[in-house]
Amino acid sequence: MSPLLPGGDKVEFDVDGAYFSLTEDHDSATCNLYVDGNTYFLASADLRKFETSIDWTSIDPAQPKPLDAGDKGIVWDSGAAAYFTCEPAKNLNTPGKYVELTLSTHYPPARSRGPSVLAPLMKQFVAFAQRELKCGAGATS
Repeated sequence: MSPLLPGGDKVEFDVDGAYFSLTEDHDSATCNLYVDGNTYFLASADLRKFETSIDWTSIDPAQPKPLDAGDKGIVWDSGAAAYFTCEPAKNLNTPGKYVELTLSTHYPPARSRGPSVLAPLMKQFVAFAQRELKCGAGATS
């Protein structure tokens, strides 16, 4: 992550919760990284009930590129997003469990460095989330 961060005197984390978990009652998790009191990096995970509720159209102006992470992933100069299926929806009345992950830098690095750092970081985040939530390709029994 160091290529994404500026120099500074003090680095702090603000983590939502003591451990990584997504449930109906707690359907999102975030981690903010601050350098000298300014937000520089955000990692978030959100539990979605239907695959169609994952909407990245707001990212279109950033011209994201495809990323081989989870069921689908994208990466752009200042961020990356991916999702994977924990449990597919059976029909419109029976929701499933889809996990959407996002990484973003609030002060992006040089254009050429963002995707080269964020792409592997998102792949690691997907593997971590699949393992911790016990679903998807990275899950172990």
